[in-house]
Formats: sequence, structure tokens, C-alpha cells
Amino acid sequence: MSPTETIRWSEYRQIVILTGAGISVASGLRPYRGPGGLWEEEEVARYADAETLRERPEEVWRFFARARAAVLAAAPNPAHLALARLERSLPSGTALTLITQNIDGLHQRAGSQRVVELHGRLARTRCTREGCSLAPYADESTEERCPPCPRCAAPLRPDVTLFGELLPVDAEVASRRALRDCDLFLAIGTSGTVSPASSFVRSAAYAGARTILVNLEPMDPPNPAFQEERLGRAEEVLPRLVGEA
Repeated sequence: MSPTETIRWSEYRQIVILTGAGISVASGLRPYRGPGGLWEEEEVARYADAETLRERPEEVWRFFARARAAVLAAAPNPAHLALARLERSLPSGTALTLITQNIDGLHQRAGSQRVVELHGRLARTRCTREGCSLAPYADESTEERCPPCPRCAAPLRPDVTLFGELLPVDAEVASRRALRDCDLFLAIGTSGTVSPASSFVRSAAYAGARTILVNLEPMDPPNPAFQEERLGRAEEVLPRLVGEA
């Protein structure tokens, strides 16, 4: 894809955009993978695991309370703001579904409305006990002491998907529905290697969509389902792309 080639957004009817941690780097949040990635740290891998939550819920809560503080201190960057501006600018009859692997809530804080959170949101809390009647609720507390559930007294937890857990059913269903009719698909700031997000571009290509990777570096190895690449920092590339809307 030429650096000067435009996207005529109004020509599409069902746009699906998938975002990963790379879109939030300019907000001061670290990526998950690659140099300096969070998953390179043993502590992160340990506490982001469902088995650790079952065995040591207080330690998991303390770890994510610190992560929540970092997320709440961050602000949407030009990439988040560009996608929110794109959503507002689209003509009637064009839908944009923003699917994110991120748990930072920065898309909503930037103004995006139609967001599917594949892995939940850090600034929400729910009960660890399956079947508890407590509904997930917004929570910006950074208290490191794990509180008990007000309904059943079991430990509380952040409303995020840990390794070893299934994705929220409603998020997965909404993603598949949007991809079924997709005619333009962009993946932004994501390695594209983690399931089920790794299969999304194939679903979009199968539906006949134009598929574009926006990333700092080329995908290695390349994914043949991506027809085009736009390389660079998301906070620099996206404002240019959306400015062409």
C-alpha cells in the first residue's frame, strides 16, 4: 500500500477495525509482545492466569490494582482520537465496529461508541464466584487490598479475561457477526498471532473484504490474508488515514 494511497471510507458499508496493544503505546502503556512486551515478564504471565486467580486471588487483585492505576493515569492518544473521529464522520448506512484486545478503555474515553471488548476492561470489577448475582460494575479504585463481594463474600476480581478463561460470549458473537458482512478490515497495533483475533482477518478475507495491516513492523511471517500493509506508528498513521475520510 503506497504511503499516499487513500482509503475512501464512505465506499464501504461494514467496516471492522481490530486494535491491539500497539495502539496504546503512545499513551504510555507497554505492548504485550515484542521488545519490552509485558508477556516477557514472569510476574505478568503468572498473575494474568486463571489458575493463579483460583489459588491466590488476593495477589492477583493487588497486581491488577497497580495495573489499573497505570491505565487510569494514561490518556487517549491521536490514534484513539482519530478512530473516534472516523466513527462520527461516516455517512448514514456505513457501520463501524471497533473490536479491541485492549483492557485499557481508552477507545471509549476517546469517544468511540461501538466498541467490542474481547478481553474485558480493567476499570470494571466482578465476583470470582461463578453464578454470583453481582453484575460487573465500573470501578476505578486502586486499593491493593482485595475486597469481598457484597453479595456472597467471595473475593472480587477485575473484569478481564485471563489465560485459561473463555472470552465473553457476547463479545465473541458481536465480533463474528460484524466480520460476516465485513467489506473493509483493518488490524492496528496487533501481532495478529493470538486466537481468536488471529482468525479475524481470515474471516474478513473470506467475506470478500479489503484487508489492511497497520503496524510498526511487517508481520513476520506474513499473513497472506492481509492484502496491504501501512507501516508506522499508529498515532502517526491513523490521523492521516482518517483525515482522508
